[in-house]
Amino acid sequence: MTTSRIVPRAFAVRRYSPELNTWGKLTARDSVLRKLDWILLLCCVALSLIGSLLVFSATRNRIELNHGDQYQFFLHHLLNTGIGLALAACTIWLGHRTLRGAIPVLYGVSVALALLVLTPLGATINGSRSWLAIPGGFSLQPAEFAKITITLGMAMLLASRVDAGDRSHPGHYTVVQALGLAAVPVAVIMLMPDLGSVMVLGAIILGVLLASGASNRWILGLLGTGVIGCLTVWQLGLLDDYQIARFAAFANPSLDPAGVGYNTNQARIAIGGGGLTGSGLFKGSQTTGQFVPEQQTDFIFTVAGEELGFLGAGLIIILLGVVLWRACRIARETSELYGTIVAAGIIAWFAFQAFENIGMTLGIMPVTGLPLPFVSYGGTSMFAVWIAIGLLQSIRVQRPVSASR
Repeated sequence: MTTSRIVPRAFAVRRYSPELNTWGKLTARDSVLRKLDWILLLCCVALSLIGSLLVFSATRNRIELNHGDQYQFFLHHLLNTGIGLALAACTIWLGHRTLRGAIPVLYGVSVALALLVLTPLGATINGSRSWLAIPGGFSLQPAEFAKITITLGMAMLLASRVDAGDRSHPGHYTVVQALGLAAVPVAVIMLMPDLGSVMVLGAIILGVLLASGASNRWILGLLGTGVIGCLTVWQLGLLDDYQIARFAAFANPSLDPAGVGYNTNQARIAIGGGGLTGSGLFKGSQTTGQFVPEQQTDFIFTVAGEELGFLGAGLIIILLGVVLWRACRIARETSELYGTIVAAGIIAWFAFQAFENIGMTLGIMPVTGLPLPFVSYGGTSMFAVWIAIGLLQSIRVQRPVSASR
């Protein structure tokens, strides 16, 4: 008598599937890996690794910073990159659509953390009370997470009725709601004051509105309000003395070359001395001589300009440009307005912050203390940009198959 043997499904032989273009049934994890934008991911990793070398060069001789451990900042930067990658992976796993339902909670936590900065728990660094002291000697900058929550929150409101098919573009009331949502964290961050982060948030808000299809009257009105607001803040003297001095030094670098204009002048000397190919990694006279303050964070681009030259600094700009290009492609190819708006907010964030950081080292933008995405040292900023990359990858992974290219 012949007996039939039951073969477990997991061990059954699979035939070749042209639809899946692979042997056997792909798991969900394999499918996600195939859909990732690897060019975007590799460019971000390359920027972080280049940044680790530049941070090492800027801090290895600074005993007052590394306390005798020349590898301290280098290893911390690599650790921050690893944590950032893990956060990006978690964001992809959760998905931007799942996070859409948690936006009210994320927004509330973000605003609460920003408000805590104004309490005794807040810490003042370089004249700005924008840090939150946490146990263990660590610090957190809530403004970085506000960039994410404002992008997600405004996208949720502006796309809600459009994605549901009720409207072809957000109505005036919806735009007012979105701007009101953004106004709360912007006002709190302005009280710190963290003018650089406010400028980035303004760029994000503008990018989100442009991508949403909101009326041009809102765009022009927002730009006009921004100009009037800047003039009002200046006339009423709401800026701190150090912020006014920075703008004065930007307008006239020779005004106080040994004071407020010192950073910009030394940054120009470092970049100008690099020439085409640079003086060589770890061999820059300005970097080794510790002439440029905050070189591992705000002025990290000066290390690249001096030690890697025009070619090395240009490579960083090219990598950032590729990141923006891939983000633009993701925004264009998604079929849902919510994903498009989120991607547009991230594009505006990265583009403005990179331009501002590089521009202030060249003297074409005022010094605001903004880090260079992926390159500058800093845990909170690194975590935020990698979460943003996770959102971009999630938008790409969860797009309809018909939109894949």
